[in-house]
This record gives sequence, C-alpha cells and structure tokens, in this order.
Amino acid sequence: MRQDCIAILDLGSENNSALAREIRGLGVYSEIYPHDITVQELRALPNIKGILLNGGENRVVDGVEIDIAGELYGLGIPVIAIDHPKAACDTMAWGDAAALKKFVFETCGCEPNWNMKNFIADQIDLIRQQVGDKKVLLALSGGVDSSVVAALLLKAIGDQLVCVHVNHGLLRKGEPEQVVEVFQKQLGATLIYVDAADRFLDKLKDVADPEKKRKIIGAEFIRVFEEEARKLDGIDFLAQGTIYPDIVESGTKTAKIVKSHHNVGGLPEDLQFALVEPLKYLFKDEVRACGVELGLPADMVYRQPFPGPGLGVRCLGAITRERLEAVRESDAILREEFAKAGLQGKVWQYFTIVPDIKSVGVRDHARSFEYPVIIRAVNTIDAMTATIEHLDWALIDRITDRIIHEVPGVNRVCYDVTPKPTGTIEWE
Repeated sequence: MRQDCIAILDLGSENNSALAREIRGLGVYSEIYPHDITVQELRALPNIKGILLNGGENRVVDGVEIDIAGELYGLGIPVIAIDHPKAACDTMAWGDAAALKKFVFETCGCEPNWNMKNFIADQIDLIRQQVGDKKVLLALSGGVDSSVVAALLLKAIGDQLVCVHVNHGLLRKGEPEQVVEVFQKQLGATLIYVDAADRFLDKLKDVADPEKKRKIIGAEFIRVFEEEARKLDGIDFLAQGTIYPDIVESGTKTAKIVKSHHNVGGLPEDLQFALVEPLKYLFKDEVRACGVELGLPADMVYRQPFPGPGLGVRCLGAITRERLEAVRESDAILREEFAKAGLQGKVWQYFTIVPDIKSVGVRDHARSFEYPVIIRAVNTIDAMTATIEHLDWALIDRITDRIIHEVPGVNRVCYDVTPKPTGTIEWE
C-alpha cells in the first residue's frame, strides 16, 4: 500500500466505521482492527502512522471492560484515545474534528494521499502479484460491486478474467437478460451464463432462518463456480465484490455479528479457490468513486445496490415460488413508478419485501386472506447508517393501487419508516 494509514482499534464502539470514514475524508487511509491485535501484528502492517483507541460508552465486550496491552505504547507510533479515560495516552472527545485533524497530520505526520487513483494503482499491482499468469473466475451479478471488480480486473489482467453470471432464481425482473446484454454484447467480456434457479430454490426449500439462507446461497454459489471452473483450464482464483461494510457487519473478534454476508460468512471450508477481493476495504461511496475513476458508465456506477442473496432475503422466512414472484413483480412496479417520478438515481435504495404472513382483506366483494407487500426506500452514504426517503402520498397511492391490482396474492401495502439503526437496510 502506498498510502499512510491510521489504525483504529475496536473497543466495542458503534462508531468505528464513521470514524474511519471521517479520517478517509481527510485524505488519509484508515482501517479498523480488533482491540486484541498483537503488537507484532501491528508492527507488520504497512505504513501505520498512528493508532486510535476508539472507546466511548461501549468499551465493554461480553460484560468485561477492555484493557489495552501496555506494550502498545512502546511501539514508537503515536497513540490517542477517544472517550477512554483509563487509556495511558492522550485523549480526545468524539466529534472533535479539529483535534482529530491535528493528530492525523501534525502528530502522526500523515500525507493526504488516500485517493482512488492511488488505490487503483495499488490494487492493480497486488492483483498481478497474486494472480500471476493464472485465470480468475468472477461472480458477476451486474451490480455496482461486481461491475467495479470486473473493470479493475480487466485493467489488471485482461483476458485472464472469466465472468460467470449465475441466475439463482432470486434476481429482479429482467435482470439476467440485462446482464448478458451489457457485459457480453456491449462490453465484450468473457461471460458464462448459468441458469441454476431450480437448483437454488430446491436447496432453500423450507429454510426460514435468514442466516441459514445466506449461508446456503453463498455455499451453493461456490459449488456452481467450482463446476464451471472444472470445465475450464487454469482457474485458480475466485474474485468477489466483497466491500468493507460486509466485513464489518459480519463481525470481528470484538464486534458482534449484525448479519452474515454470503460472500463473508457463507464460504465453505473446503473452498477450491484462492480469493481475490480488491474492494474489501472500501465503503460503498468509495466503490462508486472507484468505478468513476475506472471509466465505467454512470448508470452502472450509480445503480442501486442489490444484495448477493438477491430476493431470497426479501422473501422473508421460508421461500415459496408464490411469494418470490410477488416480491419480483412488486419490485418491478416500485422501480417503474420511482423512475416515472424522477426518483431514479436520487434515492439510494428502494425495494419491496413480502413476509411470510397473511392478513384478512376484501377482494371482489368477498373475504380474502393474502400477503402484504412492504416498501423500503432509504438514503445513505456508506451503508452503515441510513435515513428514510419521505415519499409523496400521491406516489404511494399509485404504487399501492398497482401492486394490489397487478400482483396476485397481495392485499396490503405498507411503508417501512425505520432508519438504520435500529433497523438494517434489508429485513434479513
């Protein structure tokens, strides 16, 4: 890495990600590490210029207050603590931007060299060192993360990249066709299309627990890739669009798991590939900036995010084909109406959810017992926190009318107004 780095030691705080983003906003790279990282491990990290002990009110893990090893202060690296009165070093209050800036630049002597041009140059070098002359298989969903990974890998290793698009039956309406059109026909990428919808849905039958669903989907993805790789020569690497919130939310030694991401917690122990994950330390807005720097078209870079498990985590509980189609069709209506209202590209993420419950309603002058559709529309910068988009009531009325009349088996529409936290962006 060519960039200077400030290490944040996680003492159980909820604002580690916000702090890392604030430092990166100063033009200095920052990364979060567990509180019990050893001195030897810290010393081995490249270009560490300073250490932040991020305490605050939650500097307790499993009921025990965290102690920091005394030898940390003998590393010869400046150390400062945030809201941790027992720390044996200088302290500062959370939110003191002036003190943080002074520590980063004056105390630590960092250079503001964290930018996408340097990041891309670093990653190209690292990818070439890791891959050599071997081939890389990329899970290409067509979303922002995998698209940026594809562009980065194409720049680094060219035709050594083989893209695989798996239709697991959990994609949005028209999405498989769009992926093939854009990446194979327009961009000329080597693309293998795999229709595995029945295979995935059979594996997910009667599975209601969201963590189990994510792990099944993640593991089955790997199996599909292994099967495709056996048909090819010289595939030793699997590329993924893992980003930093995936890692942070999937838990570290100190942080509790928010949810396991299919590309973090769902990988099988007998994985047959070495992983290539060039975006794994970027937040979502940084991924988009990387895409812009790589020259990807704006409509691809700013496409709203879509989870790896797809509609599987929006068809709540055990997936049925009936509810899955209700999610797919209602989502298509929502996206179409948002586009008509001029909200496409202005609202960060919007989608529908169908829970595994039914409610009494009236249809054709008779009692009905059908599913509700829940609308979610949020805005965020880094996917770590999110606010609700306040929709116009006339728009909600139009969307509701279309869903209850055009989507079979649905008699209610609800709007989720919960920010993150306390809710996550997705429901599962």
